[in-house]
Amino acid sequence: MTELLAVLIGAALVNHLLLGLSVADPSRPAHLQALGPAAALLLLLTAPLAWLLHQLLQNLALDYLNLLAGLLLLACLAWLSLALLARLRPVLAQPGLWPLLLGNGAGVGVMLLSQGLPSFSVALALGVGSGLGFWLILQLFADLLERLEQCDVPAPFKGAPMLLISSGLLGMAFLGLNGLGAI
Repeated sequence: MTELLAVLIGAALVNHLLLGLSVADPSRPAHLQALGPAAALLLLLTAPLAWLLHQLLQNLALDYLNLLAGLLLLACLAWLSLALLARLRPVLAQPGLWPLLLGNGAGVGVMLLSQGLPSFSVALALGVGSGLGFWLILQLFADLLERLEQCDVPAPFKGAPMLLISSGLLGMAFLGLNGLGAI
């Protein structure tokens, strides 16, 4: 029982398996280069289509299906955005990006935010802005990781700890823009 508890605490608090896998992944720069446009396209398509879906379900008095229908829409759009990316830019086509796009909280957030917007044009603006912003943050994080690989980082901070520190500093930098364009 104590071994099970130690593994649970280690996986949740210490190991950060997702960050550890991304550190050890040799194709990480290629994944980040492909994930940026794919996520931007996903967010661009999700906001207006989720708004239309919400309006349709509201007119049919099926409001309780918003989340389920939205998640199905998000799954289809994640597949579609990767297919479009592979067709338009075959160089960026990377295997294994579909789970990353589907597990992306930004897609669900944009889907939920767009349901309360007053018009289609506002939902489209939300999609464009959030897609470009997500792409910008991914590009900045990729550049930061590239610079960190060239730096002399102390041994205890190599890998996942440095990723956590870097992402926290990036989050604090973007926190300065908080309230600039509140929805």
